[in-house]
Parts: sequence; C-alpha cells; structure tokens
Amino acid sequence: MKHWLRKHMPDHAAVKENRWLYPFRNTLLHPRLWHLNRHSAAGAVAAGLFCGLIPGPFQMLGAAICAVIFRINLPLALFTTLYTNPFTIVPLYVIAFALGEGMFALLGHPRRAFVAPPDFGDPGSETLSAWIGALIDWMLQLGAPLAWGLVLLASLLAVIGYFGVRIAWRIWLVRAWRRRRLKRRQSAIAQ
Repeated sequence: MKHWLRKHMPDHAAVKENRWLYPFRNTLLHPRLWHLNRHSAAGAVAAGLFCGLIPGPFQMLGAAICAVIFRINLPLALFTTLYTNPFTIVPLYVIAFALGEGMFALLGHPRRAFVAPPDFGDPGSETLSAWIGALIDWMLQLGAPLAWGLVLLASLLAVIGYFGVRIAWRIWLVRAWRRRRLKRRQSAIAQ
C-alpha cells in the first residue's frame, strides 16, 4: 500500500524546488511530513477529511497547518480535502445541517426546515450585490445548527477516516504476511 501511495503523491523535491514555497522550506521539508506509514497516513486522512468541510478556499491551508502541527503526511492530507467539490458540498452541508438540527433538538430547541439557498435569478436579486446579500441572510438564518453540524460531521468523518485507514492498512499487512508465508512454504516444499 505504501508503494502505491508513494507512486501517486509528489515528493519533497518538488517543494524544495518551488520558489513560492521557499520561505517555508525548513518547515515543509521536515522528514515526518513526507514519511508514509500507517500512523501518518491515518492522521493525514483524518486531517484532510476534517479540513475538507472548512468553508471557502481554506481547506488545503487548514490541512497543511494540521499536517505541520501533528507531523503527518502532507501530500495525503492535502489530497484528502478534495472529497468536497461542487457536486458533494451541498449534500454534505445538508447532512451537517441535519446533524446540527438533531443536536439542537436533543437540547430542546425547536426544529426548522432546511431552506434552499437563493438562486441568482430570484426576484429581488437582479444584481450581484443583492444576491450576495440574500446569500448572507440565508447563511445567517441557518446559523448555529449548520455551524455545529459542520463541526460534528467533520469530526465524525475524521474519526471514521482515521480508523478506516488503520484497519485497511492492517488488513493489507496481514494479507502480505500470509502471501509471504505461503511463498516461503512453497519454496521450502519445492526444495
């Protein structure tokens, strides 16, 4: 599994040669950020899944900061944030809102229905500034349930991702050990 992941990820030489990343070279070239084992891979997937739900374009920045702080695999953390895209972000936010609403319902607050975001062509939003204003009003109405739901969903995905990678890596290792043991037996029998 390690060889397959290494084949598909960039190496630290690309960072070393990048002139935009030169000021951060000492931090980004730390060996543990590029080392790939089950601990760093599981942590990187967890960080990427958690940071993938950060609103806006700060997902990869959050994953990079987590990788530096926790010394987990940087490229895998950055790659894992890509699970959120224009096709998946709306369903993920609806699930997050439902989780937040469920949490608030458990705390005794009344439930609200999810309202779709305003379209650009809605009446009263002919201009970009009017549409942005309507979008901000929509986000403020969702407020606390969505915010808490995003934290809950991100945490849940991070935990599932962490243990999922650990379990998958363990299964991979056990199968490799069994194949190696079987090869040794076959070669011993052949001699």
